[in-house]
Amino acid sequence: MARGKNRLRFSKLYTWAGCLRPQSPLERQQSMSVGGPGFSRVVFCNNSAKHLQKPYRYKSNYVSTTKYNVVTFLPKALFEQFRRVANMYFLLAAILALTPVSPYSAASLIAPLVFVVGVSMCKEALEDWRRFIQDNEINNRKVKIHVGEGKFEKREWKKVKVGDIVKVEKDSFFPADLLMLSSGFPDGVCYVETMNLDGETNLKLKKSLERTVELDEDHEFATFEGKVRCEDPNSSLYTFIGNLEYHEEVLPVGPQQILLRDSKLRNTPFIYGVVIFSGHETKVMQNATDPPSKRSRIERKMDKIIYLLFLVLLFISVVGSIAFAVRTKFNMPDWWYLRPRDTDMYYDPNQAFLSGLLHLITAMILYGYLIPISLYVSIEVVKVLQARFINNDIQMYYPETDQPARARTSNLNEELGQIDTILSDKTGTLTCNQMEFIKCSIAGTAYGRGVTEVERATARRLGKDPRVLGDASIVEEGERSLGGDGSDVEMRPMSAKPHVKGFNLKDERLQDGHWMDQPNAEEIRMFLRILAVCHTAIPEVDEATGTITYEAESPDEASFVVAARELGFEFLRRNQSSVIVKEPGPNRVPVEREYNILNLLEFNSTRKRMSVVVRDESGQILLMCKGADSIIYDRLGRNGKQYWNATKAHLAKYGDAGLRTLALSYRKLEESEYEQWNATFTKAKTTIGPDRDELLDKASDMVEKDLILVGATAVEDKLQKGVPECIDRLAQAGLKIWVLTGDKQETAINIGFACSLLRQGMHQIIVGLETPEMRAIEENGDKNQIAKAARESITLQLATGNHQINLDTDDDNPHALIIDGKSLMYALEDGLKHELLNLATQCASVICCRVSPKQKAMITRLVKEGTGKATLGIGDGANDVGMIQEADIGVGISGVEGMQAVMASDFSIAQFRFLERLLIVHGHWCYKRIALMIVYFFYKNITFGLTLFYYEAFTTFSGQTAYNDWYTSLFNVFFTSLPVIALGVFEQDVSSRVCLQFPALYQQGPRNMFFTWSRILGWMANGVYSSLVAFFFTTAAVEIEAYRKDGQLAGIEELGAAMYTCVVWVVNVQVAMALSYFTWIQHVFIWGSIALWYVFLVAYGAINPTQSTTAYKVFVETLVDSPMYWFITILIPVVCVLPYAVYQAYQRMFHPMDHHLIQEIHYLQKHITDPDMYKQERTKAVEKTHQGVSSRVRASLSMELTKQRFYGDGHLQSTGEKQDSMPRHVDNRLESPLINGSLDKTPRNNFSYKV
Repeated sequence: MARGKNRLRFSKLYTWAGCLRPQSPLERQQSMSVGGPGFSRVVFCNNSAKHLQKPYRYKSNYVSTTKYNVVTFLPKALFEQFRRVANMYFLLAAILALTPVSPYSAASLIAPLVFVVGVSMCKEALEDWRRFIQDNEINNRKVKIHVGEGKFEKREWKKVKVGDIVKVEKDSFFPADLLMLSSGFPDGVCYVETMNLDGETNLKLKKSLERTVELDEDHEFATFEGKVRCEDPNSSLYTFIGNLEYHEEVLPVGPQQILLRDSKLRNTPFIYGVVIFSGHETKVMQNATDPPSKRSRIERKMDKIIYLLFLVLLFISVVGSIAFAVRTKFNMPDWWYLRPRDTDMYYDPNQAFLSGLLHLITAMILYGYLIPISLYVSIEVVKVLQARFINNDIQMYYPETDQPARARTSNLNEELGQIDTILSDKTGTLTCNQMEFIKCSIAGTAYGRGVTEVERATARRLGKDPRVLGDASIVEEGERSLGGDGSDVEMRPMSAKPHVKGFNLKDERLQDGHWMDQPNAEEIRMFLRILAVCHTAIPEVDEATGTITYEAESPDEASFVVAARELGFEFLRRNQSSVIVKEPGPNRVPVEREYNILNLLEFNSTRKRMSVVVRDESGQILLMCKGADSIIYDRLGRNGKQYWNATKAHLAKYGDAGLRTLALSYRKLEESEYEQWNATFTKAKTTIGPDRDELLDKASDMVEKDLILVGATAVEDKLQKGVPECIDRLAQAGLKIWVLTGDKQETAINIGFACSLLRQGMHQIIVGLETPEMRAIEENGDKNQIAKAARESITLQLATGNHQINLDTDDDNPHALIIDGKSLMYALEDGLKHELLNLATQCASVICCRVSPKQKAMITRLVKEGTGKATLGIGDGANDVGMIQEADIGVGISGVEGMQAVMASDFSIAQFRFLERLLIVHGHWCYKRIALMIVYFFYKNITFGLTLFYYEAFTTFSGQTAYNDWYTSLFNVFFTSLPVIALGVFEQDVSSRVCLQFPALYQQGPRNMFFTWSRILGWMANGVYSSLVAFFFTTAAVEIEAYRKDGQLAGIEELGAAMYTCVVWVVNVQVAMALSYFTWIQHVFIWGSIALWYVFLVAYGAINPTQSTTAYKVFVETLVDSPMYWFITILIPVVCVLPYAVYQAYQRMFHPMDHHLIQEIHYLQKHITDPDMYKQERTKAVEKTHQGVSSRVRASLSMELTKQRFYGDGHLQSTGEKQDSMPRHVDNRLESPLINGSLDKTPRNNFSYKV
């Protein structure tokens, strides 16, 4: 049985353009294009079987975000592995090892390669398996599907097909893109939360077509048929063009009837819809990008080093082969002991060229130790262990949700230390998705002593205790408002109440009904009445508890209604034409009053205000208006500006505290005036044509005038804990922060102020298309003309912005770029994107609002490719996935918007503030560890590998190796592997606390100071020097001493073992010299590796000589009794590391790097014995920045000092502030040489202190 039609029709309360506005000419033109190119999709409603046949074979609803599948894993994973140059080289070597020219057995080369590639592929498979599990959870969600005869059954999402009728119930996600047919409300409206799509927490109103509203019961779909012709799958979230053919009618369908996958049904019992797009054809998946294959900058540069070493290897192999061919040609006939007349092609004097060519292959395999295959395995091990440290960092654990930090891939650890630009989502990333009414100004008096996160951060920066701000603020405001010493302010004890979501105002003058005792009680009454009446919220009563909750179009509006309720004006219910509010009566007894809603003038980004015309119980007609302060001021009457100056001062203070503000006003209307205006408004409202909106705006302006200002509200868009401090620290570390959000421009700007990305005095360059000229062109409906005009407008605005920045050379007045998604459609085109990037990189802050997920990814790609520097994308919703995947590093926040962002990310954290530690501590450590580990790895392999070349030259390039086969096989496995792993896992140039105290240290990563070519080549040169010393000192030593009792000189056995011993000592002592931080683990690994060599030499030498060959008892019978052996074991390591020690001493003395100074300060205990000096050095350890709390404080203090110079000391006294209230250390901090630019002049030494 159909429901009765006498229930409230919620859509009648509003004038949403999408519900009631007639089609514009452009929309009519677009709707006629259905069936043409780009509009060829046909959907048979309630008949999904037709879509299994050509040409309607649409994609299934199964969604996969994995990088691999069963078919593609092997080829794609192998491709990933053999993109590494070293792996390609060793693959070639392993193939050649199967031929007779190889100096080593095939197994000794194939086994390491299989192990290295296999370990890496297993790690990739494990990470992708986790994504597969998450996909399965989503694909196996249940939804009700019409199975015929009016019956609905629950099926998995993956079984949903195009054309199916689905029934989605309250608080459920939509499984695909649906055409809404009807809802649980009689007039076919529903409320949708699109947080996963655009990050907005406010609810969107959707409305079905009038012809399908009556399909409100299951059985009515037994005979339902229809056909939808619409646009093809595309990524535009905010547009849709199509027609529904139903009962021989063609009904136009727009975005107002489309429910997108991953949005949620809220405050509506259920909806019926037909599936239009499914699976990867849905708009949210069209905005997604394929999981990228990311490689760090260090790893890509390591490939170039491999190329260089390969050229070195090729060069020495060619040199050796030429020498071998020449000696074979001319000297071989004289070497009778080699039987020159009985040779094969490998050393045939008559085929010297062929012998030289075969020797080239042998030499390239023999010298292969120059290219360390074990480097990749070691790096994999180190990165996995580094990831474990990140995962187990208790400082990044969030107990409220039991969420630790997670390194979801370990391939990019070092990239964390090289980030230049952070691109961040707003909602759920910087904020908590929560608005709180915290302060207000009524009749020129400020109320509320709550403290915002921005105020707390500013107080800490100024050296004040944030806990005393609340009490101080209310006394100060009381003194100013009453004009005395505050003695008239009665400070009543506040009753302890549980925290109410959306309300955090603390002021005993207003709470518990005490506002009625205030001298301005009538103004307060009107202020609270406006909050309770002027809105579009809907109350919901919990039948179990009787409590009322409010669902509003925006979180701000909900907080206003909650604030009114907490202060005595409770919005109870709404009916077809009125709202009922319980408010204090004449005797303070609560009474219910009804306000008849006559008209609603809705809020939009152009009007920036909302008004409601009501008639109270006495018959008085009132217009209540709330909006931006600049808009309200222009509409105040001559008698309505009584409190403007005081309110304006309060608004400035609220804005500086990062609060979102609105001004509240009203006016009384005479009956005749209202009747005359209402006729005009009704005529405009019923107009059909392109000028309808303009007529409505003009009609609204006619009544929204001569207003009386009552006060202003201040709402905190609740930032996550620690966000201002985190942004401040990241800015001090030299990182640039951009905000990319789907929110409105005003909301984005407010958040920019709240988290100190924007501040007072910062010039805002706003690029947009919301101009009267553009609106006039859009109304004409010519798409080509619209695109041309928009492109010209954006080009002009970008050029003007660049010109403005070039003219403004004052560094104390930075610029901020604010641009919306509509403008980005044109600004991101090939002809303009570089102009956009040039403008954006010159601005201190960049905020992009109303951007789609795809635009977020495009902006990220532009910054990454345009600047050539590392980018980090951070977000928490499905709308951030593209940005996260496109950035060099993707960070997902495991918040309230689901796990899509986390599953697509490289790292996940629970709160934005943990990004500070992830980058400045772990990023800094990982970068330096990996950089030092790689250059050291090449050093030790060059030291070891070149001794083979020298011995080859010593033996006429005969192909004979100096070392036993097992020596060469175990060099990188046992005797040098553990120390380098310990270096990569445990090394710390400074502690985590010092990293945070000296954030400028982070810039060593973005500037790549530890992996430059000069540093790489320096370590290589050190390796060449060490190999020369090890070889020639050893050969010289063994020539002058007998090594056996019968007087025999040293042979290849003694020479190889002695030289190998020296090499093991040299490379392990060198890693000990390179370390800055020792634990017992490093000691065990370094000295234990050396001891292990001796144990191995004894044990291996005791084996049967057929297995141990040249190592048979070489230590116990010859080396252990040789004084020269022990002498060179000491001498050669000392001589080898001496140049490194001298260089380090010279550098620390005359050209110290930042961490050298900090290490010496702590070693000499200067942070204890001379705290003032230490504090001064800390203040210098920040990058000059215009973002963050520090910049805000510096600008505020600079402004105060400027005012003092102009107005004298009396200015500070007149504002009630003490001249000596500024801590002395703040002055030092603001005037530090580093902030004034010395860092750019001396990039290798940020601090003035020298030991």
